[in-house]
Amino acid sequence: ANLAALTGFSGQWIDCVHGRRSLRSIVLDMDSSVSPTHGEQEGTAYNGHFACTCYHPLFVFNQFGDLERCAQRCALRPGNVHSADGWKDVLEPVVERYRGKVSYLRFRADAAFANPDVYEYLEAQGIKYAIRLPAIRILQDRIGYLLKRPVGRPPHHVRRHYANFRYRAASWGTSRRVVAKVEWHPGELYPRVGFIVTNMSRPAERVVAFHNKRGPCDQ
Repeated sequence: ANLAALTGFSGQWIDCVHGRRSLRSIVLDMDSSVSPTHGEQEGTAYNGHFACTCYHPLFVFNQFGDLERCAQRCALRPGNVHSADGWKDVLEPVVERYRGKVSYLRFRADAAFANPDVYEYLEAQGIKYAIRLPAIRILQDRIGYLLKRPVGRPPHHVRRHYANFRYRAASWGTSRRVVAKVEWHPGELYPRVGFIVTNMSRPAERVVAFHNKRGPCDQ
């Protein structure tokens, strides 16, 4: 029942769209989700993040909010696997299906997919990406000048600051561009900080805006 519910999408949207107009760009959003289970179903396991016994499926959506079809449409995985487990088996058929059909492919994901294998695959395929990075101390040190509380009475609006820098983690074969966003909210003692690794050349605020669209798309 769970498998039928998760894979019962028609996936016919691209044929309809191509029938009306030619697509130039497709944005792929990869994310995992939760499918609660009851009883002793095969593959079911407790997931501490979702605080339930479940399956932990993996999906790829496009910017229209449609589930991308591939060989299995999604990966129905045990509840205790990592969010990015099996990412290539799900993503690669989608990329192959679009090859030669669209001019540009772009990719967005959260920090669970901040993996050098993911970056290298996307770069080899010529796909532009924006993937959130965990806000670790070494990254925060690079933008320390933005994390100092401004002098004077704070305004009643949100203050946003952006930064760019090159960074190479120990597991990366090369340095990559990292975009940082710092927000000071009224009434909050500490800023909200976010980092994105990307191979896009657009300005930092546009990279952040592009990545932030993945939330509404996945919803």
